[in-house]
Amino acid sequence: MSSQPTSWKSKLHQVIFESNTTAGKVFDVVLLFSILLSILVVMLDSVESLHSKYGQVFFVIEWGFTILFTIEYILRLLAVRRPIHYMFSFLGIIDLLSIIPMYLSIFLAGAQSLLVLRALRLLRIFRIFKLTHFLSEMSFLGTALKSSAKKISIFMLVVLALVVILGSVMYLIESKENGFGSIPDSIYWAIVTITTVGYGDISPVTPMGKFIASIIMLLGYGIIAVPTGIITTEMAITARQRKHGQETCPGCGKEGHDENALYCKYCGERL
Repeated sequence: MSSQPTSWKSKLHQVIFESNTTAGKVFDVVLLFSILLSILVVMLDSVESLHSKYGQVFFVIEWGFTILFTIEYILRLLAVRRPIHYMFSFLGIIDLLSIIPMYLSIFLAGAQSLLVLRALRLLRIFRIFKLTHFLSEMSFLGTALKSSAKKISIFMLVVLALVVILGSVMYLIESKENGFGSIPDSIYWAIVTITTVGYGDISPVTPMGKFIASIIMLLGYGIIAVPTGIITTEMAITARQRKHGQETCPGCGKEGHDENALYCKYCGERL
């Protein structure tokens, strides 16, 4: 008698949490399209002309998606052996936040509150992050970004110091009539220039100012390339050291285990 519930939960877990089966892939694709459609409905409902004509239709559709996501959330809790762990995990909280606003609209009335609730419904877009096991390369990119964070931070500090120095120099060279009325204004111009944005609201007039501006523009192209090189290098290193471990824990629903792991490193459940 005890093996039947276990088998039922195991099959449900494979469909909802695993993506290496046909049923799991179909579930992920259907869920992804449902998420995108629900977001589209919320976006269209925010257009005043469409809301006045089809507001009631949008309201019914939004409730339909809310009920669908509620059922999916309950099934996820049933599929894991430790539902509390999943409820308080990052993805579990996102699941809950995606359905709560619509239910809160039942008890909260008033135009301002409804506008806030509409904005909260856009949190539904974060449900897409639950599909990281379907798009496993996201974890690979995240690891590379974490590894390169310290190097990029140091590089950005150097850029910040460079911007402050060049902005101060431009304040001394250019006049207030040309827009360089203070050091903060000059630093703002240096940031806009070195990032190659170039709004054009402030521009140098003197020959020396134009010369320095040309140097900053050339530096800007190099500065854009450096973070890209740092991240690319870390991605190459991560690719060599990467351990797949894409199996989802049947206890808490989390991933990221080592390839030869026998037990979940988060809850201790046997994989």
